[in-house]
Amino acid sequence: MKTPADIITRLQLMSQDGTKSDRRLAGLVLSDLDFASKAAISEIAARVGVSEPTVTRFCRNLGCEGLRDFKFYLAQAIAIGGQYLSPEPLSRDAREQRIASAITEAAISAIQRASENLDMTTLVAVAERLATSGNVLCIGSGGISSMMATEMQNRLFRLGLPVLAQIDGQLQRMYAAVATPETTLVAFSVSGYARSVIEAVQVAQQYGATTVAITAPDSALAKAADTVIHLQPLEDGNIYKPTSSRYALLAIVDMIVTSVAETRGPKVLENLRRIKQSVNTLKVDDPRLPLGD
Repeated sequence: MKTPADIITRLQLMSQDGTKSDRRLAGLVLSDLDFASKAAISEIAARVGVSEPTVTRFCRNLGCEGLRDFKFYLAQAIAIGGQYLSPEPLSRDAREQRIASAITEAAISAIQRASENLDMTTLVAVAERLATSGNVLCIGSGGISSMMATEMQNRLFRLGLPVLAQIDGQLQRMYAAVATPETTLVAFSVSGYARSVIEAVQVAQQYGATTVAITAPDSALAKAADTVIHLQPLEDGNIYKPTSSRYALLAIVDMIVTSVAETRGPKVLENLRRIKQSVNTLKVDDPRLPLGD
C-alpha cells in the first residue's frame, strides 16, 4: 500500500470530499490531534458514533494499512509540524510595536549568539585562504543558504576574486567536478543535511579543492568539509516570524568578507572605487550611499 505523503493534507481533503463517516472521522482527528494519536479504536469509534470496522476503512482510505499505521504517520506529522496545527492565539494589542520588537530583538540576539560561539581563528584562516584562491565556488540550497551563497559571491567579486555562486543541485555537482587545487568551495547549509551541497563538497575534494562549510556542528556537511565554521540556529518559537538564523549567517558572511578585504589590502580599493564611480553615475551622486543598491 502506498505510504501517505502528508497525512494532514489527506485528512483535510477527506474532511471535505470523503463519505459521511469519513468526513466525521477526519473532522474529529483534525480537531483533537492528541486524542486521535492516543485513543483506542473503540474510543474513536464511540466518539464519532461509527463502528470499529468503519474506523479501519477510514484509515485505509487515507493510504494506511490500519489504525496503528495511521497513528504512526499522524504522530510523525505532529512531531514535525504540530506547532503550525495548533498555534497560540495572536494578541492584537500594540501590534505594530510588538512586531517591530520581535524582529529586531530576535535579529540582534541571533547575531550576538553567532558572534559569541564563533571560532575567529578558524574564520580568519578561511578568509586568508579565500584571499589567495585561484577561484571560489559558493553553494547553498533552500531559502537561507542559497541567498547566502549568492551574497558571498556579491561581496567577493568586488574584492577582485574570481567567484561564482550555484544554487541548483545538479550545477553544484558539475562545477565541483571542474574544481582544482586552487579552488576554494564554500558550502552553506543551516541544517547541514542538504544532499546536493554535501555531494558537491565530496566531488570537489576528489579534485583537490579546499572545502569550507558554514553549517550546524556535527552535521553531515560538517563532517564532509575540510574546515567548518559552526552555526547553531536557535529559534524562538514564533511561527509567524521569518527565521532569525539568516541574520546570524549574514553576519558571519560579513565577518569573512571583511577579513578577506583586510588580507588583500589596498589592492581591493581600486575595484571598489570603480564600482562606486560606475553605480553613482546612474543615480543621485551621493557618496554616502552604499556600494551598490
